[in-house]
Amino acid sequence: MAPSAIPLITETLPTTKSVTTKDTKPSESRNELTPLQAISQGVCLPSIPTFVSFATHRTWLLAHMAGAFRVFARKGFTEGLSGHISVRDPEFPDRFWTNPLGRHFALLKASDMICVDYDGKVCTLLNTDCLFPVGGNLSRPANAAGFLIHSAVHKARPDVHAACHTHGKSGKAWSAFGRKLEMINQDVTYFYGEAQGLYEEFGGIVFSEEEGKRLAKALGPKGKGMVLRNHGLLTVGGTVDEAAYLYTLMERSCEIQLMVEAAAANGIPKIYVDDEAAAYTFKMASDPEALYWEFQADLEYEQEASGNIFDDYRAN
Repeated sequence: MAPSAIPLITETLPTTKSVTTKDTKPSESRNELTPLQAISQGVCLPSIPTFVSFATHRTWLLAHMAGAFRVFARKGFTEGLSGHISVRDPEFPDRFWTNPLGRHFALLKASDMICVDYDGKVCTLLNTDCLFPVGGNLSRPANAAGFLIHSAVHKARPDVHAACHTHGKSGKAWSAFGRKLEMINQDVTYFYGEAQGLYEEFGGIVFSEEEGKRLAKALGPKGKGMVLRNHGLLTVGGTVDEAAYLYTLMERSCEIQLMVEAAAANGIPKIYVDDEAAAYTFKMASDPEALYWEFQADLEYEQEASGNIFDDYRAN
């Protein structure tokens, strides 16, 4: 299945409400809509797809995951062996898929991904959905530090189905300050309030299970993105699309924050988004379906540019 922005789905697309009425101002009626309906002028974009089988769902997830890595490569988020995305398996919630160690993001395909459990064991998922084991790529190891980070996050947050971490330039640079991003523009308000965490420790490469747990605790129960001091960024989501989009947004927000800091150092005052406006923008922009769609343009670009070569995983 191609990782299209509008994949085959198994249920009727949601109907859209009218955005204006005879007695209601357009701005007021927008507030009654879901975020995805509010941003859609006309027919609403469809919901996140659902699937009739775990196998079909898994194939779709891994294609989107591989596409996310290629987006990250195009945006320059690669750094040697560092960087990983994890996606929870749709059938076995205590297992997740991640990338093989040492393969460039731009070369990754769905069939390259590795399935591991919470103990770090590479899994083969024999079940009624599949004709053969679907543990994925057994030819390379996963990243040990990445496993400790992602397993801790997935354990602590059952709502998190995907997590992203790389060593992008702007994220690393901003992390040196050990501060959260400030609400200085519309886009960064996607991380308003409890949606942004800060991990204030740094003890080197994460090879300790306890540090992984502390990191997950710092993210908090509602965190969507986190600054890891002297390290980089981490984002999570209900889909890999959401987590990946939030990562690209957080990395760009760090770049903009650094630019603003440079201007402020020369005496130009910063003007912050006020709390009411930040809270409203967060409410209207941080919905899982809206964030899923935020990523589809980049994903479609990778699909077209590569001839969809990365969608090569087949469960049966």
